[in-house]
Amino acid sequence: MRLQGKTAVITGGGRGLGEAMAKLFTENGARVITCDMAESRSGYENEEFYQLNVTDPQACKAFTEYAVERYRKIDILVNNAGITKDGMTRKMTDEMWNAVIAVNLTGIFNLTRFIGPHMEDSGGGSIILISSVVGEYGNIGQVNYAATKAGVIGMAKSWAKEFARKGVPVRCNVIAPGYIMTDILKTVPQELLDKFAAATMLGRLGQPEEIAQAALFLASDDASYITGTVLSVNGGMRL
Repeated sequence: MRLQGKTAVITGGGRGLGEAMAKLFTENGARVITCDMAESRSGYENEEFYQLNVTDPQACKAFTEYAVERYRKIDILVNNAGITKDGMTRKMTDEMWNAVIAVNLTGIFNLTRFIGPHMEDSGGGSIILISSVVGEYGNIGQVNYAATKAGVIGMAKSWAKEFARKGVPVRCNVIAPGYIMTDILKTVPQELLDKFAAATMLGRLGQPEEIAQAALFLASDDASYITGTVLSVNGGMRL
């Protein structure tokens, strides 16, 4: 029960990595508020669903006020919400670029600008940003996605300094997953999946639960002396 008594907010928690985190966090004693644009799925015990558009700063402010009033303190924030709109640069439209920036980068800022200072004022907390192997190494046809996932690394390193500057233990870290078997990858042809797996040192793709375990570690007091770092969970992959 590594998160006993803690309150966690997980964006993009309706499915995939976010759902795996919500499940594991509740199993470890946390109260979880799952935020997503989609309709609520069947919840886990001690999980509450909140429909939230992270691109709306006023909605993020209202959510933070609601969560603090209901639970008194937010101990953990996992910024997991994200989208892709892939395309080669010469064919990438303004809409493709702006949509990915709005969710993957501005959306993280919109929520953390309220929850980070709350943690600072209330004695500490753990903020986790979800990047990607693409944010570390780039990828053809994903310049918008890569820009956002590289950007969140800079955001996390800045917030690790900013929110702890008064001596308050607010930690901010990044998880950079490789190719993980979420619903998106289940639509990819098997020959491509085999190619991705062969590009890792471990010779396989990851599972959502493995990213959730990394998030559990960074969210817990076991990581109390870790901040401003990037944890690459990619099986030793290089693009």
